[in-house]
Amino acid sequence: MALGFNQVGITDTNLQVAETEHQAWIAKGFHGEMDYMAKHGIKRTRPAELVPNTLRVISARLDYSPANSANSEVILKDSSKAFISRYALGRDYHKVMRNKLQKLCEKIQAEITPQHANNLSYRVFTDSAPVLEVALAEKASLGWRGKHTLLINKEHGSWFFLGEIYTNLPLITDAPASNHCGTCINCIEVCPTQAITAPYEVDARRCISYLTIELKGSIPLELRHMIGNRVYGCDDCQIFCPWNKFAEHSKEPDFAVRNGLDNLSLVQCFSWTAAEFSKSMAGSAIYRIGYEQWLRNIAIGLGNAETRPEIISALQNRLENASPLLREHIEWALKQHLT
Repeated sequence: MALGFNQVGITDTNLQVAETEHQAWIAKGFHGEMDYMAKHGIKRTRPAELVPNTLRVISARLDYSPANSANSEVILKDSSKAFISRYALGRDYHKVMRNKLQKLCEKIQAEITPQHANNLSYRVFTDSAPVLEVALAEKASLGWRGKHTLLINKEHGSWFFLGEIYTNLPLITDAPASNHCGTCINCIEVCPTQAITAPYEVDARRCISYLTIELKGSIPLELRHMIGNRVYGCDDCQIFCPWNKFAEHSKEPDFAVRNGLDNLSLVQCFSWTAAEFSKSMAGSAIYRIGYEQWLRNIAIGLGNAETRPEIISALQNRLENASPLLREHIEWALKQHLT
């Protein structure tokens, strides 16, 4: 497609089934400290409550797997390396997707009659507002919700971002996608922290993506060893999904690996100053977690690494000026090597 999208579909706004499932998930407390998942109420499951007069949702898929990245499984097996989720290796997807969605809206506006153009209303989203992206994408034929709760496409796997356009245009809708997970439970079995508590249900409080990105405080002791060297997000459920053998690398230049983030040494990035962190993460989705949280995550990785003098030295060198939060995690990491 001219704008770089890999697929686009259209759906109506009826999310009654997804609303029931979402409310049950919230009731279990599985959203953890992500209060925003609950505070918007029905706006998340009723698009017209969020954007008045919304009749249709245009859902778009944009592949992100970079062609030039180091092999994920190799990095995960090397305890001296920092594993970063593949989606965060390039430019922040929020900016890329929003720009493309806005351009699509402008093209739509240019193609419709002047009468409709004058009355056209729309709003674009990508993981930036109370929107049930996967449920909408599934209804718009982009794929089905896998047992790990991410969207899977039969021909293209799951390494992609989703974005939406809420509009008042009465467009023709696509047929929902069918489910093809079958009896496979790979994602459930490989989850390092057993966060997938049942097919199609994730307890975010145990999910490494939540722990390393969304959780701002102390990472629970019982989960620290399970995190391994995953310092920003976790891709295990996608790496071992059979459907990703069909996934294609992204052709989007903005998603190419930046600053060697696919093959970082834990010791190297633990030594970064705040200025070096800002420089290395400029334009990256990682930047939003901040310097302290980044160091907290690296400390966990160092605690799980093979014991080496340089690991111990790196941790000890950070102790004196560490914040209380960081000190707690450094002390835990040192204990793994010195006791």
